[in-house]
Amino acid sequence: MIYIGLTGWGDHDSLYPPGLAAKDKLQEYAAHFPTVEVDSYFYAIQPRQNVEKWIRETPDSFRFVVKAYQGMTGHERGPIPYSSKEEMFAAFLDSIEPFIRSGKLAMVLFQFPPWFDCRREHVMYLRWCKAQMKEVPVALEFRHRSWFSPRFYAKTLQFMTEEGWIHCICDEPQAGEGSVPTVLHPTNAEKTLIRLHGRNVYGWNKATSGENWRAVRYLYRYREEELREWVAHIETLKTKTNDIYVLFNNNSGGDAADNAKQFIRLLGIEYTDLAPRQLDLF
Repeated sequence: MIYIGLTGWGDHDSLYPPGLAAKDKLQEYAAHFPTVEVDSYFYAIQPRQNVEKWIRETPDSFRFVVKAYQGMTGHERGPIPYSSKEEMFAAFLDSIEPFIRSGKLAMVLFQFPPWFDCRREHVMYLRWCKAQMKEVPVALEFRHRSWFSPRFYAKTLQFMTEEGWIHCICDEPQAGEGSVPTVLHPTNAEKTLIRLHGRNVYGWNKATSGENWRAVRYLYRYREEELREWVAHIETLKTKTNDIYVLFNNNSGGDAADNAKQFIRLLGIEYTDLAPRQLDLF
């Protein structure tokens, strides 16, 4: 199965009829795509009532990729709002329990920051995270190039395979140490995650501070020939892993939804179990 979707459901104006309330957007989103990344978890561990609502609003076949809370991945540089890291992970697991119980959890994505480089203490922290998550499927996205340097490339992939991490394969600008190459190597026979961040080299290199840095970094629209490259990549990857999740994150200019639909057409996929679409009479 190839699941194609977007990172979040709130900011994709081309999907929604005018005036649709924010609380109703997921239900409409699920009429277009079979999966979504829940990026709100990165900023705060979500109340279980939110999770229960999202489960009710999506078809049985819908799958959620939950982004790990920033305190779990080291993005939160100040004190975490928990008495310990163990308490933080326990709170996260308790929050996502309805996803697990419903069968709608695809995986939890651990995206580590650009300063999380390949060193012994970070390898040990990855092992600790994996142990805390128990049997929950977890994906790993690096953002420091050292993990795929010639010295560590094979060891990184071997580590991910042996430890049970799902490889999050990235498409992003090649812009120095703070970016990773596209490594077409699944580390889990059941699932592989792909995140397409765009190829805006200028935006990627721009100082990542201030309110609008994300708007600059992810401002990109994939051309058809670039998406066709990924059609070929998918053909290769699907011989090595059962389920492939593809998430478009190039949404600064509202391009992610259009690119995702274009990619579905290029792959010749027709999803038959999406949510019913709301009717716009005017």
